[in-house]
Amino acid sequence: MNSEATHSDKLSDLFADQLDEKQPWLQEASPEELRRIVVTMHRVHSFMAILTDLDLLLERIGDEGRQVAQAEAASVMLYDEKTEELFFHVVLGDKSSPEVLKKEIRLKMGQGIAGTAAQSRQVIHVPDVSRDSRFYSGADDASQFQTRNLLAVPMMERGRLVGVLELVNKVDGDAFSAMDQHVLEVFSFLAATAVVNARLIETQIKHERLAAIGQAIASLTHHIKNIITGLGSSVELIDLAVKKEDFPLIRRIWPILFRSTERISRFVQDLLLAAKPRKAFLQTCRLHEIVMEVCEDVREECENKGVCLEVKADENVDPVSADPDLLSRCLLNLVVNAMEAVPPEKGCITLTLFKKEDGCRCVRISDNGPGISPQVRPHLFDLFYSDKGSRGTGLGLASSCKIAQEHGGTLEVLDSDQGACFLLTLPQREEEPDTLFGESYDISEATENP
Repeated sequence: MNSEATHSDKLSDLFADQLDEKQPWLQEASPEELRRIVVTMHRVHSFMAILTDLDLLLERIGDEGRQVAQAEAASVMLYDEKTEELFFHVVLGDKSSPEVLKKEIRLKMGQGIAGTAAQSRQVIHVPDVSRDSRFYSGADDASQFQTRNLLAVPMMERGRLVGVLELVNKVDGDAFSAMDQHVLEVFSFLAATAVVNARLIETQIKHERLAAIGQAIASLTHHIKNIITGLGSSVELIDLAVKKEDFPLIRRIWPILFRSTERISRFVQDLLLAAKPRKAFLQTCRLHEIVMEVCEDVREECENKGVCLEVKADENVDPVSADPDLLSRCLLNLVVNAMEAVPPEKGCITLTLFKKEDGCRCVRISDNGPGISPQVRPHLFDLFYSDKGSRGTGLGLASSCKIAQEHGGTLEVLDSDQGACFLLTLPQREEEPDTLFGESYDISEATENP
């Protein structure tokens, strides 16, 4: 005999020792029945502790109730407070068309045995439904199932109706026993508790999501406002310069206008990448060439800020199977983040390309900025998370991480003695023969000799 059976026997003996005239249903139960009930109760409590999915939990509770009472079928009907109706949420057993019941059958308070049990808040046992005028045959007609007898127990939680738990058709053909009724009352309480807890969690999650959405909208709106302010100022100055035919002023203002349009373009692309699921269009391309194009895109900004941008490429990094546009977007976000973090005139950003022994291609982006604090690291790739205040949207790193995953790769932050260090890894696929590159380039040399 296993330990569970031994434990159940002890509990059964304990129940038997405590029987008195107020518990005739227990006095009539055999030790085997008591053991079966205790084992079932133990399993159900275990489900309550480990299962978080409400549908699965209610299915297990209904199925355990069906088995311990030896019924052909069981169902869990939940109460809709808005319409004051019961609807089938779980249907188990020999029901011919359970989905029909879930979609088509709804009972009003007082309608059918379940509706009457819900309205009266009392257990109803019907040994023969053909002799009970309260029986609603519409469910049988819809599911092509024949109900002979049933037991309906209202699911109550602190005086509040949650639903009705039903057992249908005793397997041996007789009516359900008092033991079955009391066991089902316990199960109905557990089911009601599970439903209420799940709804509380769902409500909490909904409130948290709404709060997160509100915070994200506020952050995005502030970012857009900053960009539009820059655009508006540039347009006003250019308009004034045109009227005065001050072309030197136009030439000075034009780069500012161009950078503002680039910022809003990056913002829109990041927003689309983060919000819209898409599949990477993989093709054979040159990783080194994509990296150099990204560096060229930010070359002027780096020069204006006095930031040194360096690219180092090991041998045999090309070709790679990737979506060039998405990969470029991913790398651009990482480089722009580094460029914003490093100090002016002393900033240094290094992109290192190399091939692992397993064939994976990697790009390591490191800088000499302030680095990433331990508090920030767990949330670094969370959507809309930013530690830059009004300067950040929380889109860039989240989008880059998503792009890496869409390629079947990874984006991770590495430990670094100075500044931040990110590692983009792309998996090995069927590729063309390797192409060799030199060992080290600075930005000016690399862009002149791609």
